[in-house]
Amino acid sequence: MIVITGAAGKTGRALTWALAERGVRVRALVRRPEQVAVAVAAGASEAVVGDVTEPSDLAEALAGCEAVYHIAPNVHPDEPAIGRAVIAAAERAGVGRFVFHSVLRPQLRAMPHHEAKARVEEALFESGLAVTVLQPGPYQQNILDARDTIVRIGDYVVPYRVDAPFAAVDLRDVAQAAAVVLCEGGHENAVYELAGPEALTPRSMAAHLAAVLDRPVTARRIDPREWCENARAGGLSGYALDTLTAMFAFYDRHGLTGNPRTLAMLLGRAPTRFEDFARRVFAPDDAHYAPGFQHQVLPSERDSLGSN
Repeated sequence: MIVITGAAGKTGRALTWALAERGVRVRALVRRPEQVAVAVAAGASEAVVGDVTEPSDLAEALAGCEAVYHIAPNVHPDEPAIGRAVIAAAERAGVGRFVFHSVLRPQLRAMPHHEAKARVEEALFESGLAVTVLQPGPYQQNILDARDTIVRIGDYVVPYRVDAPFAAVDLRDVAQAAAVVLCEGGHENAVYELAGPEALTPRSMAAHLAAVLDRPVTARRIDPREWCENARAGGLSGYALDTLTAMFAFYDRHGLTGNPRTLAMLLGRAPTRFEDFARRVFAPDDAHYAPGFQHQVLPSERDSLGSN
């Protein structure tokens, strides 16, 4: 039994599916009762409703499990404290393996949510657990947030420069690599960078999408202040708004790149290129893609798909 915290999110669902494909039993720890069905639909054997800050909920979730895969709540101001709570619960439960879903370049203090994960990594390596840390780059799936305007009017809008480079990685690849780490021996006390196979810019992503959709797609930068106004109107505020604004400022200056060799080693194949991801997701009926996990649309991708 492997426990996944944050199991109802897109990363948790993708990992659940990857483990279920291997015949592994997954216990999903979710925050709300309505998320139980979401986790089970992704392949979880069972689900526990609980709060990662509550020791009793963590004790129930971790009882009898062999490993835990910890995915923190997204952009949470108390992530280091949450991480320490899950680590302590794992130690009390006698969990054999602890895999932490970190982020590419956690040492970058200009992005507070990256540095928060560095603090969790520090606590892990001070614990007595058999630890593996995975540091994925930005997901290729993040572009699905803009799918509607890309498909309808060919407009891909970002709050940073359109020639900023990113090591965008397929979430499917991340999930498969995480399943390898959880199910196979020899990955203890390791930190693995999971980066995509190419340095992609919003402009180059738009070009790939234009080829798949057979219509013009243009990447366009908007003023970050406009993004903030829209986000605030949508209910985002406080730490999350400030943190994402800082992230976009860093992206505008530097992008976020990495190296794909470790991911290729774990997968035993080349990581997925963005053009193949775009064909899989934006043209899901393409006959080039046969059934099977490697080419299927993930549950988290399916949620974002609308009609063309």
